[in-house]
Amino acid sequence: MNRPPLHVDAAPSTGNVADGAMPLVLLHGWGMNLRAFDPLRAALPEVETRAIDLPGHGRSPWWPGAASFQELCEAVLAALPPRCHLLGWSLGGKVALALAARHPARIARLVLLAATPKFAQAPDWPHGMPEPSMRAFRAVLEQDWRQTLEDFIWLQVRGTREADEVAQALSAALLAHGEPRREALLAGMALLEQVDLRPLVPQVVQPALVIAGRNDRVTAPDAAGWLAANLPRARLHVVPRAGHAPHLSHALELAELLRPFVTAPAEEAPA
Repeated sequence: MNRPPLHVDAAPSTGNVADGAMPLVLLHGWGMNLRAFDPLRAALPEVETRAIDLPGHGRSPWWPGAASFQELCEAVLAALPPRCHLLGWSLGGKVALALAARHPARIARLVLLAATPKFAQAPDWPHGMPEPSMRAFRAVLEQDWRQTLEDFIWLQVRGTREADEVAQALSAALLAHGEPRREALLAGMALLEQVDLRPLVPQVVQPALVIAGRNDRVTAPDAAGWLAANLPRARLHVVPRAGHAPHLSHALELAELLRPFVTAPAEEAPA
């Protein structure tokens, strides 16, 4: 397949880096772009970071094949360094989880931020968004995607300390770096509704850090608790007074949490 490359923003470390240190790669959520990670990256100057715009977001191109979750994952995999730590936020967390399970030689450590293996509620999954709510959200998205995106920004910051400032930061990231394509929003919404990664969770062999905002109104904190309980080597950190974007509202706290996790000596890659 003639797949266009994704836009990657690389920031080298500014301090002394241990031998064998690997970059931390960051994947954003639905409707956002890599600028949403600016405060967190600024709080980790000693860590080499790379942030990626998902297809049709920010400065990455869109192509119809990217509507497939498999193609989305392959496009991100092609943009990764040979080995790295991987952080995924929300929709980016789904991609990060799938890549960690399927390509353990490429991913050394996994960070799941406000993430869930299954976004939609089901009889065997109470930790998701109810189907009527998803149907209503999709209908509004099809009619007026810009208004839907603005409403979604405010939903992400509900229950967050300094919510106005966090919402302004997310809006500024979109304006400064480029709005998402409507096709990418519709495709991403479909993936959130359809993709269930629970069967992959036991296959993640890497150390994992699961981070949730206690007041998250988008992905239930109980979903993060389920992930931490079912990933073979995970621990959970819940951020009080944080919503769906703790990397913006609590950037310094998350940096303190991430620093030892991503700078610890890496294990050898599995065969």
